[in-house]
Amino acid sequence: MVNRDRLINEFLELVRIDSLTLKEREMADNLKAKLENMGLEVYEDDAGAKIGGNAGNIIATLKGEQGIPTVMLVAHMDTVPPGTGKNPIVEGDVIKTDGKTVLGGDDAAGIACILESLKIIKENNIPHGDIQVVFTVAEEGGLLGSKNLDYSKIYAKYAFVMDDGGEIGTVAVKAPSQNKIDVIVRGKAAHAGVEPEKGVSAIQIAAKAISDMKLGRIDEETTANIGVINGGSATNIVCDKVEIKAECRSRNQAKLEKQTLHMEECFNKAALEFGGKVEFSYSQEYPAFSINDGDPIISILKKASEASGIPLKLEATGGGSDTNIINGKGIPAVDLSVGMDKIHSVDEQIKIDDMVKASEFLVHVLNSVE
Repeated sequence: MVNRDRLINEFLELVRIDSLTLKEREMADNLKAKLENMGLEVYEDDAGAKIGGNAGNIIATLKGEQGIPTVMLVAHMDTVPPGTGKNPIVEGDVIKTDGKTVLGGDDAAGIACILESLKIIKENNIPHGDIQVVFTVAEEGGLLGSKNLDYSKIYAKYAFVMDDGGEIGTVAVKAPSQNKIDVIVRGKAAHAGVEPEKGVSAIQIAAKAISDMKLGRIDEETTANIGVINGGSATNIVCDKVEIKAECRSRNQAKLEKQTLHMEECFNKAALEFGGKVEFSYSQEYPAFSINDGDPIISILKKASEASGIPLKLEATGGGSDTNIINGKGIPAVDLSVGMDKIHSVDEQIKIDDMVKASEFLVHVLNSVE
């Protein structure tokens, strides 16, 4: 069913568009035109104005038959740096970067597969209910697009997000909640050579706290990481302030709270030991989600797997995506693989065969909704 050459050309066109987070205007205009030409009703919300970007989320609707549940297909328009002037190279079955930028298959591959599936549905007169297509902005910036999506326009019963890696047929049905952590460690400045004993090193406090902390893989559901550390101004000054950005994630809320408290306690104990102070704050970036095997959306996936001959692999992931936010809004959503590989790096690549299979699988998903 898939027009391979058409899919390749669509993907190559999309990845050549510069579309960094909060700068998705060109991509949004391109996709709006494509969707309108395909006969969809297209709307752009005001998410861009809310988050300081130059484009909003695109919400497009392909009308279908009554009596068939409405589904939502989702992918994000933004890419990460280095993502300006992308030059995709086709080598056999692989499309890769030239080694200077990311490819942008995260998530142009998801967009291309959605567009191809819509064309197949229309060309073959495959029965379907209303299909809502949502292309979000600023997913890479903290899921800002989906957080600010105009949900008053959304009436889908199920959502399928095309933004995962791995073998085609891999579907993320469980994902963690994330706590974003900000820490300010305060010490006392002093001359490091003349009177260091009068100072309190914020760096030493931070180092002690981090060395005592459980980090990395805590268990099968929980991770934690110190990502950014800033502090100090000169070698001859005892550092009086360190700023730290960290995170912890878990698919279990109690474990998430326990890990967050553990990290806070490590900072407080170290500050007490050395005579400093700590300001510790955190906020939830997105909620966890868990789709159970007996849920109707899983039945749709199983039927699509059987019809397509593509084995279904339901997995729990450690990453967050628009899928978390959509589930949090009460719409059952899962994240489907499009085959993206080595994302967020200059070695990013994707197999053409994987995009073809992902498009085929999505068509079967749409044809399995009843």
